[in-house]
Amino acid sequence: MSRPGSARRVAASVRHEAACVADSLNRVSETVVSAQNSSVRALAPANDPAFENVWDELVWRGLVHVSTDQEALRALLGGDPITYYCGFDPTAPSLHLGNLVQLLTMRRLQLAGHRPLGLVGGSTGLVGDPRPSAERTLNTKETVAEWVGYLRSQVERFLSFEGDNAARIVNNLDWTAPLGAIDFLREIGKHYRVGTMIKKDAVAARLNSDAGISYTEFSYQILQGLDYLELFRQHGCVLQTGGSDQWGNLTSGTDLIHRVEGVHVHAIGTPLITNSDGTKFGKSEGNAIWLDPAMCSPYRMYQFWLNTDDADVIERLKIFTFLARAEIEEYERLVDDEPFRRAAQKRLALEATTFVHGTDATTAVIAASEALFGQGDLAALDPTTLRHALEELPNATVAAGTPVVHALVETGLVPSLSEARRAIAQGGVSLDGAKVDDDTAVVTGTLPGAVSVLRRGKKTLAGVFVG
Repeated sequence: MSRPGSARRVAASVRHEAACVADSLNRVSETVVSAQNSSVRALAPANDPAFENVWDELVWRGLVHVSTDQEALRALLGGDPITYYCGFDPTAPSLHLGNLVQLLTMRRLQLAGHRPLGLVGGSTGLVGDPRPSAERTLNTKETVAEWVGYLRSQVERFLSFEGDNAARIVNNLDWTAPLGAIDFLREIGKHYRVGTMIKKDAVAARLNSDAGISYTEFSYQILQGLDYLELFRQHGCVLQTGGSDQWGNLTSGTDLIHRVEGVHVHAIGTPLITNSDGTKFGKSEGNAIWLDPAMCSPYRMYQFWLNTDDADVIERLKIFTFLARAEIEEYERLVDDEPFRRAAQKRLALEATTFVHGTDATTAVIAASEALFGQGDLAALDPTTLRHALEELPNATVAAGTPVVHALVETGLVPSLSEARRAIAQGGVSLDGAKVDDDTAVVTGTLPGAVSVLRRGKKTLAGVFVG
């Protein structure tokens, strides 16, 4: 079967990797929304026109792991605009890559014309949903309130607050704080059956563990059900999205609305993303990939995507980018035919990092990556980006004037001073891009930000922070 002309054009553009990256940066740059009252990032201009119904696109991208009635959902999402919501609890000062799945799903639905509600859990964050292993440590009210502000600003970056389907941000503390315990038990608690509640996966796992479960976390599903009921009443919300591990909490709301209002509403549970080798997605050397650049630099995020395994990269392109189906299928062919080019990984890193951190930061990251490996000018790099890049390498902090031989040892590039001198004598050491041919040479930190880059051989690098 011959490929359509559009696919052939995609193939031609993808083969020219440098041109592809440049064109992509220009395209993404055009989609960055600059707003005075919000920090909206690179909002995708449209969903894939190959899909007439956004439900079909969600299914193709692998974003529907579990849901309420699929035929009803397809009809709902293919009809008049609806209001939907997703909740984010402030259990940390930043969202992470798992949350990004939800943010991107919300954005896809908004691009299809539907109205998003981003819920930040000022009350549910005080309780915490049940973890599979042990009870959560409860944070102070002051900490939770502070984190609510952080998460709200992050959610706002990924949605549009203009037009007929403008997004809204809500805080569930607004309707739970005035609610007394007796009223909560009489008006909401009476609709829940303990036998049903203990069958929820998260609760059942804890009941069967040594840790058990407190009444506080056991009640979490009631609070989330109340959220859905309130949003249904206040905004006509008829769809909630979330991770499939939250399915018990999602259906808590659909069940409550059916009992109280006699109306059928819907829920979609997205899959939990795992790597093909069974390791946990969203971790890099044991550390979470956060969306806050102060907790995870754009450089580190870019490298995380760039290191995606061939077996995982196409799935990641479907979930974490807005590339069209034809283009993703072409990258799939390239992974099979020309894996050494890592074209799919480069495009994934470009698109995902730009969506989170914007065009300027991503451009600086790519320049730093190229300069570190001899394809750019180290002295022309942004100081912050260069420092972040060097923090991801073996590194050491030394005083100005430290001999290069000592810096080689302190950064771990060589095991001893004698080995350092031998490496220099053999012509295998460079400092800031210049070959070191004298073992009395010293580190000066002449690059932006008072840093230096040590290289042993062609590919072994280390960062040196002078101070």
